[in-house]
Amino acid sequence: MPAITAQLVKELRERTGAGMMECKKALTQTDGDIEAAVEQMRKSGLAKADKKADRVAAEGTLAFSVCGCGSNVTLLELNCETDFVAMGDDFQEFAVKVAEIARKEKAQNLESLNALPFADGRTVEEQRRELIAKIGENITIRRFETFSAEKDSGKLIGHYLHGKKIGAMVEIKGGDAELAKDLAMQVAAGNPQALSMASLPADFVAKEKEIAAAKFADSGKPAEVIAKMVDGAVNKIFSEATLLGQKFIKNPDQSIENLLKSKNAEVIRYVRYERGEGIEKEESDFVAEVMAQAKG
Repeated sequence: MPAITAQLVKELRERTGAGMMECKKALTQTDGDIEAAVEQMRKSGLAKADKKADRVAAEGTLAFSVCGCGSNVTLLELNCETDFVAMGDDFQEFAVKVAEIARKEKAQNLESLNALPFADGRTVEEQRRELIAKIGENITIRRFETFSAEKDSGKLIGHYLHGKKIGAMVEIKGGDAELAKDLAMQVAAGNPQALSMASLPADFVAKEKEIAAAKFADSGKPAEVIAKMVDGAVNKIFSEATLLGQKFIKNPDQSIENLLKSKNAEVIRYVRYERGEGIEKEESDFVAEVMAQAKG
């Protein structure tokens, strides 16, 4: 068996990103055959990833991929288990790369995205699982969305990322790039439930009417007055819950609806991602986890 030199271990570490002892062990088991060692470590990494698949990943990052002209934009959420891992270069670079692949290859869903080539003969899914083995946490590509504005359509895409925690995209027709960016910021900050009152979810509307009616039921005022009070309260809530009804964050005296009219523009669609929203986090003993990892 050839000697397992420091240079050989160094080369394997650079190719796989694994630790020194793990690389040395793999080289020993493959009699110094670095290609066989790489293959073995990849297989081992996939097995490790499968074991972590059920662990909750509610931290992570949001990433954008934007074409040079700004008419094709993808927003992607990548999750992990801890904020510490989320801040790491490997994790952040993977998020940006996957967003880029999703945009350039026009991925339609997560299944098609996972099957796309990543690098060196690996798919996105294989690279994700190898990254899990390297980092030691569950990593999931949770969701992504791409907005595209056809050439000469008069449409524009605005996007905004707030601290890699909240991301928003807005597609408009008319207006200009500044308006598109302002509206993306508005969506990020205002978190509208719908574009307009007409598009609010029926269950949301019914619930708010019920709450308002109960609030004024014991006011002692005439029924027709109560009805007007309910309508006023409900309309205020509905306005705040819709993008068109919200006050413009740069000018609270102006509604988004009036802003759009002044720019002769309309909102076609929008999307807002908040990192980890809707994922129930597990309570954990951080000290115990560190001790467990330190023990091997």
